[in-house]
Amino acid sequence: MISIGFRVTLLSFALLLSSLPARAELGDYSAFQTLLNLAFPPGADNPVTPSQTQGPYPLKPNPAGFADGFSRGAYYQWQTVQLAPSTGSVCGNGSPYKFFVNRVPNTRNTIVYMEGGGACWDYPSCSGQGGIRGARNPNGIPDDYMSLLNPGSSLVSPFVVRLHPWTAVKTQNWNMVYVPYCTGDVYGGDRVAVYSDPTGQSAPLVWHHNGVRNVRAVVAWLKNNLPRPTQMLSTGCSAGGTGSINNYPHVRRDLAPTRGYLIDDSGPLFTAPAGANPQQYPSVLLHATIRQVWGLDQGPLPYLESQLPGFTRNDLGTFYSALSAKVPGDRLGHTHFWKDLNYSSYSYERFFPEIQNAPDTATKQALIHAKWAVDTGRLRQTLDGLPNFGGYFPQYRALNESHCTTIVDFENGDIQERGLELSHFINSVLEGTGPVLDASESSDAADRAKPVNLIYTLVDGLL
Repeated sequence: MISIGFRVTLLSFALLLSSLPARAELGDYSAFQTLLNLAFPPGADNPVTPSQTQGPYPLKPNPAGFADGFSRGAYYQWQTVQLAPSTGSVCGNGSPYKFFVNRVPNTRNTIVYMEGGGACWDYPSCSGQGGIRGARNPNGIPDDYMSLLNPGSSLVSPFVVRLHPWTAVKTQNWNMVYVPYCTGDVYGGDRVAVYSDPTGQSAPLVWHHNGVRNVRAVVAWLKNNLPRPTQMLSTGCSAGGTGSINNYPHVRRDLAPTRGYLIDDSGPLFTAPAGANPQQYPSVLLHATIRQVWGLDQGPLPYLESQLPGFTRNDLGTFYSALSAKVPGDRLGHTHFWKDLNYSSYSYERFFPEIQNAPDTATKQALIHAKWAVDTGRLRQTLDGLPNFGGYFPQYRALNESHCTTIVDFENGDIQERGLELSHFINSVLEGTGPVLDASESSDAADRAKPVNLIYTLVDGLL
């Protein structure tokens, strides 16, 4: 009789053979060490130090003996990792925070993928009230979140799908960390808010905008349980894209990879100086709101300011040049569509009366696109001047309101006038040398002329 443990080892070995890259990457183990890792899974070699448990936004690991649910040798499967309340982590509704790990025996390299899913700053948007653009997972994170029954998470991007049927990227062979989103603050908040029901029919909503501390707790767990990554990609789309960039200085510093990469997909930090004219800086009204309700000016932004020379809390758009200078050896990238109607709607729709009161959908969309073009044009100019921080701006994709270039697959994010595919940009970040690729598309005509993609139609139905 073959034991269950032996069967699991055989399955892991079979998956290993099927997923090995054609050539060894920096950070990959030798064949002999990989076989040893199947029997003796490597643990932490960069644990949290006493000094890292002190000061603002400290690293707080799970207490000794806490049952986090992680099995070190359970390779090639999504494992739910529980975090103790003492780590400072919590979902918006007060439920425990958890995240997901899918590890491999053949490499130290790691992708940290932050989930997207909107934002919230009042009772309707944080409560999940129907018809209001709000935030993902208002009721917390279930243990089976990464099962195939929930394709919105487990199949969200080729970056974290090991056997994607037609899109290949080297992170598919790496350790994967999936950081779910349940705080409505693009992983940037630190405030407990109390929102009153405007109808008066329900009790006030106590909401934990706890994104920064959740990420800190995830990092503490990774340091105490997995080897230091040799290569690390921080990425995500939408709110996860914003989270990947606004936490990058700390995640990169504490996980200490030899090579660091960032791809922020559709989560821009637009230039909007505090108190600026909204017609010139359209995101200033959104920024003013979230500064207050998410507690940004009280903790997160001063902390970033202290860690990132050149960044000023009064203009979030200064983050790009400051980060570029802070990590000149890292390869960084941002991408989004010019015709995005999702992040752009969050940014402007509830703040400009002319958009709210537009006489029809076409007029509303045109007004949103116009403001997005102002902000995007300014961001594009900023990135053009940063050799290690590229910008890739295609026009349109008939999926998810042209929002998020890297979800589902890397197709149809092309810039046809330059003969570029999205994969060229991703490879420039992850594989390239010299300046990171900068590219922008001037017209959406070629994109809109493409035939209907049945997979995109199906995904849009699920979304």
